[in-house]
Amino acid sequence: MIDPQRPRLPIVRQCTLLRLNRSGVYYQPAPENAFNLMLMRLIDEQFMETPYYGARQMARHLRRLGHEVGRKRIGRLMARMGLVAIYQKPRTTVPHPEHRTYPYLLRDLTIDRPNQVWCSDITYIPMRRGFLYLTAIMDWTTRKVLAWRLSNTMDADFCIEALKEALARYGTPEIFNTDQGSQFTTPRFTEVLQGRQIRISMDGRGRWMDNVFIERLWRSLKYECVYLHAFETGSELRAGLAKWIGHYNSRRPHSALAGRTPDEAYHGSAPTPLPGLTPAAVSVSNNEKLAA
Repeated sequence: MIDPQRPRLPIVRQCTLLRLNRSGVYYQPAPENAFNLMLMRLIDEQFMETPYYGARQMARHLRRLGHEVGRKRIGRLMARMGLVAIYQKPRTTVPHPEHRTYPYLLRDLTIDRPNQVWCSDITYIPMRRGFLYLTAIMDWTTRKVLAWRLSNTMDADFCIEALKEALARYGTPEIFNTDQGSQFTTPRFTEVLQGRQIRISMDGRGRWMDNVFIERLWRSLKYECVYLHAFETGSELRAGLAKWIGHYNSRRPHSALAGRTPDEAYHGSAPTPLPGLTPAAVSVSNNEKLAA
């Protein structure tokens, strides 16, 4: 992904082009062998279906698939992937005991306009010979992905970079919602929000549904992009994600958005007519797409 032997393209510039945080470039975690990487992909796919599976149940599932694995190995791999079943959600972040947490502000709140609430999360992304972590920032009402970043570590830098990009491109939301992971509770992250007078909201412990829309984004992204392509490198993965997210934002209609795409809903425009269709026929065409 990053080539330190290219003097004409410094590492800082390569990180900028690939949307990777620089600190992760210099940290090289111990690689997993091919068998463990295969297990991690199977774990990730199953966890999307059964987020309540702990290491013991996941090991049973994998043994039923013909893989002789023990609970301890699966527990270690799940920990590395950031998956914890206690709270019934893929927790790719771990609370920090010294960081302040904030109350959940969205309960019983009517959310009906762009830039009222943004949300963010982190997920594990498997590749053919490794894995990376992805963070994204989404507008709650319109489902539009505002910014995203990849990293090979779960530090806060790539989350902060995605946040700053979203703020620079789309302005300031009223509320920003995340889980209670240390990447989001660190003062380095919260001070960016507080500096813009953005109210901070955090999911309740054990309440994976509190950030449900971005959880649905991860599911769609993985089943429609990541699992269908065995990406070899970070560059290939980034290109694939950019293409999928671009399609998701600009071409994919949502029934909850009255047949509009996230871009159309965010900018307050009507559905874009397809070639050969009159505006009156657009809603029919969109409904057919959703039913397909």
